[in-house]
Order: sequence, then C-alpha cells, then structure tokens
Amino acid sequence: MAILVVADHNNSALGASTLNTVTAATAIGGDVHVLVAGTGCAAVADAAAKVAGVSKVLLADNAAYANQLPENVAPLVAELGKGYGHVLASATTTGKNILPRVAAALDVDQISEITKVESADTFQRPIYAGNAIATVQSSAAVKVITVRSTGFDAAAAEGGSAAVEAVATANDAGVSAFVGEELAKSDRPELTAAKIVISGGRGMQNGDNFELLYKVADKLGAAVGASRAAVDAGFVPNDMQVGQTGKIVAPQLYVAVGISGAIQHLAGMKDSKVIVAINKDEEAPIFQVADYGLVADLFEAVPELESLV
Repeated sequence: MAILVVADHNNSALGASTLNTVTAATAIGGDVHVLVAGTGCAAVADAAAKVAGVSKVLLADNAAYANQLPENVAPLVAELGKGYGHVLASATTTGKNILPRVAAALDVDQISEITKVESADTFQRPIYAGNAIATVQSSAAVKVITVRSTGFDAAAAEGGSAAVEAVATANDAGVSAFVGEELAKSDRPELTAAKIVISGGRGMQNGDNFELLYKVADKLGAAVGASRAAVDAGFVPNDMQVGQTGKIVAPQLYVAVGISGAIQHLAGMKDSKVIVAINKDEEAPIFQVADYGLVADLFEAVPELESLV
C-alpha cells in the first residue's frame, strides 16, 4: 500500500524535516504521497511535488488548517490514513502533536521517532535517552510513525514531478482557536538544520558570556545551542536547548563549550559527525563521546578560537 507523509510547513515553505521523512517513507517501499494541510499553501504543495520519490501531493487548503491546529488536522489525516498502510510525520512539535491523535482515532499503536527502517513492519527507535536501540515490529493495519530526521538523509528537493490533487474535506472541530505566537528571530541558521552547531553549558556562568559563542558562530555560519542546565539557569531561552527534552541535532560539526555531558544532552547531539569538547574538567563525560577534546578554561580557549577562524 501507499505511504502518506504529513508535510511540516509554515504555509509558505516546506519544512526541511519533511525531506528526511520522505527518505524514511521511500525506505519502507511503495508509492509516497505527501499531505499539505494549511491555507494559502499552494507553493508548499508545488515544492513537495518536486521532491524526489514523491508520486502524489494532496493539498488541503482551508482556513481550518491555517495554523495546523491538531484538533482540526488530525481528523483529516485519520480519514485519509484509512486508505494507506503507513502514515508518517517528522518528529517535530507539529508532528508529535498531530500523530498521537491520528493513532487514537485509528485505534492503533504509534511508533515514535524511528531512526531506521528494517522492513515495512519493523523499525528501530532509540530508548533510554539513546543508550539503547529498540527494534519494534507492528501488526497494525495502519502504521502511524514519527520520524527522527537526524536518522535519515534528506531526499532531493528537486527531481520529482508529482501530481497535485486537491482535498475538499474541511474539519473544524471548533474546540480550539489560534491566539498568537512569538517566534525567536535570528540571522543564524536554525539549530536542527545547521551544519555547524556551537553549544554552551553551565560553564558559561551567565547569559552575557554566550556572546563569546555568538562571535565564533557568526564567523563560521553556525547555529548556537545550549544545554538544559544553561537554559534552566536562565542564561538563554529554551528554544536553544539541545537534548532529549530539547532539539535533536546531527550537524557536520558540534562544538560543546563548558558542557559536562549529561545523558540528557548527549541524547540530542551524539549523532553529530564530528564532536569537539572544550571543558576544564578532564573527567567530564563529554570527552567520552568527543572526537576532539580540549582541556582548558573556555574563557581563554574560545577567544583564541575566534581569533583563528
């Protein structure tokens, strides 16, 4: 049977994580259809149609889906999902908000944050903060799955020529309404999409000292993250948190500055291609996963690093 991928988007651009989800769908096997639910989102549907591996795009353009409220989108996905063998979405805030409702509506179990496809009914997913990998097999008629984007390469954004088909169904549950949002704005790359990430931890001592990391990041074109300890201490906002309860990243280069390496943090970045750690404590757990480690005072090492890049 075909596979339905729920697109992650903002009504104007297709979310990068959707490309990773399409790759996961392709690994399962079968025709891959992408659902774009929103309003004024024809451009997103056109972009999805160009993604390599996609054979059809379903466009549900209705005011009820403007802000992708799960109470409205989930019934649509569940209704369409009955005709598919698999329903996939990225393990983003939106995907994790919608798919559990879909699974409940279809009366099936959900498989969360898969990182590998073994077969059409068997998948791998991390458990215990990534310290173990569970192999999960499902016999559900419709397999509802969220995909951890760091586990799959992104599908090519160009090369496809899928047909776009309109979906007339409109579901307005009338139980919730979009009030507003406050989005963090930055000229730096988004954490989950950046090729280089520099993160600071409790060792930064205060928020002002993160300026040291910002200077290096601006020279490298990097994103800046933080450990949970730094966020909980109020050094930086929580949208910068990397870890099990924050954002999962897997950049080409991850630089951990003043981060001890708690399991919660390692779960969010240990899939990075190259890990560099700077910490004055040579016994810090971060050095166990680092490819390169520098035992030094970050307040001396970081300015020196900035002068060299």
